[in-house]
Amino acid sequence: MAENFSFDVVSDFNRQELVNALDQVKREISQRYDLKGTDTSLHLDKENIFITTNSELTLNSVIDIIRQKAIKRKISLKIFDYSGIEVVSGNKVKQTITLIRGINQEIAKKISKNIRDQFKKVNVSINGETLRVTSKSKNDLQLTVKLLDNLEEKYKIPLQANNYR
Repeated sequence: MAENFSFDVVSDFNRQELVNALDQVKREISQRYDLKGTDTSLHLDKENIFITTNSELTLNSVIDIIRQKAIKRKISLKIFDYSGIEVVSGNKVKQTITLIRGINQEIAKKISKNIRDQFKKVNVSINGETLRVTSKSKNDLQLTVKLLDNLEEKYKIPLQANNYR
């Protein structure tokens, strides 16, 4: 009897690495000459990052620092979904960055179809916010993992393969 091999396709990030990156951002904000005295605050909750500062120019600088620190910590920039800039009291600006996690049903169906179109002997099933990819051929699964990079670019979400068995 032939054995089936499988892996899961997920869209996730290492939360602790994100926390560490944001701590580095806060440290840099407090030390950089051009950002001192800007009264910039950075807050992370379960699904969002909130940035409040005194000008749009400062906000753009803080976002650039967040991107740099995320890249250094191997966090995909695709997890960040930037909302519009709001003007809040006291001539301050605020931006909310939503953290993208999980694969929604619509995109999961499209990814599943793309994989099945490319590889006829690969089975794909949708399990909530993950996809389970199974096949009797390890080679097909390895080619599917490589295909994920192209799909990541196409759908603008970070994709990882884990639980490879």
